Amino acid sequence: MGGAQLEMPGMPRRLFPATPSKLAAFSDCPRRYRHAYVDRPTPARGPAWAHNSVGSAVHAALRSFWELPLAGRTAGSARQLLYGVWSTAGFRDAEQSERWRARAAGWLTDYVTGLDPADEPVGTERQVAATTERLALSGRVDRIDQRGDELVVVDYKTGRSVCTDDEARGSPALAAYVLGVRRTLRRPCSRVELHHLPTGTVAAFEHTDRSLANHVRRAEDVAADIAAATAAVDGGEDPDVAFPAAPGRQCGWCDFRPSCAVGQAATPPRETWSFLAEEEVVQAPPT
Repeated sequence: MGGAQLEMPGMPRRLFPATPSKLAAFSDCPRRYRHAYVDRPTPARGPAWAHNSVGSAVHAALRSFWELPLAGRTAGSARQLLYGVWSTAGFRDAEQSERWRARAAGWLTDYVTGLDPADEPVGTERQVAATTERLALSGRVDRIDQRGDELVVVDYKTGRSVCTDDEARGSPALAAYVLGVRRTLRRPCSRVELHHLPTGTVAAFEHTDRSLANHVRRAEDVAADIAAATAAVDGGEDPDVAFPAAPGRQCGWCDFRPSCAVGQAATPPRETWSFLAEEEVVQAPPT
């Protein structure tokens, strides 16, 4: 099970290696965290999801867009990059996949048209890291922009719900990226932005030392709970007790549903294309 490490008196505290997705998994459902990060071999995962296929293709196209020579950074090039990485995984059929590929290409056209191709990002898909008193945080930032004397964290979004400033403020991942950019690049960074490609909107927040400290405190609390659960298993406790399931609607789309009887009993499975917005994107919370 990946045991807890003993600490010798007088030695520095061992930092918990954390990523935003790792901490989020435990917060959402300790059982899902165990399946993803503790159990070996990792239990079988469920099927691919169409909305993830859309998001992955758009992210990959935008990363490759900035790797093109300046003269090649055009809307047409962005569409071709999307076509080259498009996956049909999770879609109901070929017709639905083609329709969504065209829709995503439209998002890219509109988004790239609004960019200055000469405004070179400081980083794309950049790995950053930082430490706190108890954590070794790391994560991968979609894009890091230079704005005046400061750096800005940019996160691409392709979901059906419009992003809000409150979402930008409350995102643990974006806060971790700010800390990582500051430590890794040694530059001022406070602003985070969610770029929602389906609507062309931007949600933003300017972090302060206080807001970042609040995020760090919550992340360290989650890490402490993970360490306690892991230590309990190492001490002989039943893993299902130490890492309990948190059943709810989310069980309908959990990757580890095939391995979780509690989740299977909680709610019926969702269709793998059910998170696609078949109509126009509206301002509504995700289901």
